[in-house]
Amino acid sequence: MTAIVGYARTSTLEQVAGFEAQLRELKAMGCTKLFQEQVSSVAKRQQLEACLDYLREGDTLIVTKLDRLARNVAHLGQLVAMLKDKGVRLRVLDLGLDTSTPTGELILNMMGAVAQFERQMMLERQREGIAKAKSEGKYKGRAPTAKRQALRAREMAAEGVSRAEIAARLGVSERSVYRAIKEKNSPHDFV
Repeated sequence: MTAIVGYARTSTLEQVAGFEAQLRELKAMGCTKLFQEQVSSVAKRQQLEACLDYLREGDTLIVTKLDRLARNVAHLGQLVAMLKDKGVRLRVLDLGLDTSTPTGELILNMMGAVAQFERQMMLERQREGIAKAKSEGKYKGRAPTAKRQALRAREMAAEGVSRAEIAARLGVSERSVYRAIKEKNSPHDFV
């Protein structure tokens, strides 16, 4: 029996609307099994690994957008090759792509290259903007959210709240919570 499997991902917990939209689209496409996570594409993606392990010959993997699945063109190529070896077809909804056809596979590779180029251009513009802001003395960087909440994380941990729950309540990663708890003997707290 073949399965229609969906994979949804957003980079942060704040992207609730986008995450819910992905889940709705995947369910509407008939996904009988959903793998979902809210982690950066560069972080370890346990649900993606579980999804890839779950897939069997004849199954279909559906994602709403290419960037929800792959980090870059090289990663996309690895994933597509692995899916092909397993006999799994990939569908990318926003592009209308289906790798079960030669044309779909070609277009997917071309779109992946264009997406990576676009991302690199965006990062270059961002770096230029930061350099300009620094030269004008306007750039201060991102506020260290997790460090500002280190004391609260330690207090919650002392109350017996799990690291996962602390992370969810404070809107930070579990790794940040772990670091905050580990640094409890720090000479100063970040406020």
